[in-house]
Amino acid sequence: MDPNPNEVIREFPHLFRAYKDGRVERLLGTETTPPGIDPTTAVQSKDVTIDPQTSVAFRLYLPPTVPSSSQKLPLLIYIHGGAFCVCTPFNPAYHNHLNSVAAKANIFVASVHYRLAPEHPLPTAYEDAWEAIRWIASHATGNGPEPWLNAHVDPGNVFLAGDSAGGNIAHSMAMRGSAEGFGGLNLQGMVLLHPFFGNDKKDELVEFLYPTYGGLSDTMIHAPLDPKLSDLACPRVLIFVSEKDFLRDRGCSYYEALMKSGWKGKVEKVEFQGEDHVFHILDPSKQNSVDLVNQFVEFLKQTPSG
Repeated sequence: MDPNPNEVIREFPHLFRAYKDGRVERLLGTETTPPGIDPTTAVQSKDVTIDPQTSVAFRLYLPPTVPSSSQKLPLLIYIHGGAFCVCTPFNPAYHNHLNSVAAKANIFVASVHYRLAPEHPLPTAYEDAWEAIRWIASHATGNGPEPWLNAHVDPGNVFLAGDSAGGNIAHSMAMRGSAEGFGGLNLQGMVLLHPFFGNDKKDELVEFLYPTYGGLSDTMIHAPLDPKLSDLACPRVLIFVSEKDFLRDRGCSYYEALMKSGWKGKVEKVEFQGEDHVFHILDPSKQNSVDLVNQFVEFLKQTPSG
């Protein structure tokens, strides 16, 4: 027996402690709330496990105003943040945020539950997110395993979005789909909210969570340096940054890199003055949060390309 199983081998303040016996104690984002009918928006939600072996799953959101069977809803695939190591789609803050987006945009939302590092080191989160997108794509002909997707989703009108680390994963999924195809889904746009990308500084958290991290040449972490950035098969991108966010400059670098890459799409960057990281999720009632969600929704409502 190890005499010191409770010894902390690594701690990242406000995120987690890793113990010698393999346990991980998360310090943030552990609260959960069940799916159901949201009393404020009347959005219905339910949880669907797509892989019992890995526990990769979705929380699905169906808005109250569902068109006829011949007029299906656009789809938003959302990837939550949390530094690759905390939070889930079942966290109350994410749940409430996506209820609001689903209702205001009248859009079907699929929020991805991926495995967290360090128990499941990166790139596991990326592989899980890709498995989730392929599962969504299995419904493109209306014959997938999930009735809500078959009945209500337009596979020709799909959006990707994510905040913080989830924004990083969303971009990576868009790039992978650009190279390998989206399996019958037509990506109309992508929204990155305070996205995390690496810079030229040493990042101890990334190095701990991602044992095979390749440094500046690792385009999953360092997307702005990707020589294939112009291949992004997405016609529109919206990037939110905040003045006081420690990731502000990284979102701006991504915006500038996309602009200069030769990519043929349209990108817009919106900055909120005086605000910090993911302020809209932490305090959704403030006016800037309402404004951010409204701009997010307007982007999702724009008419898809042909």
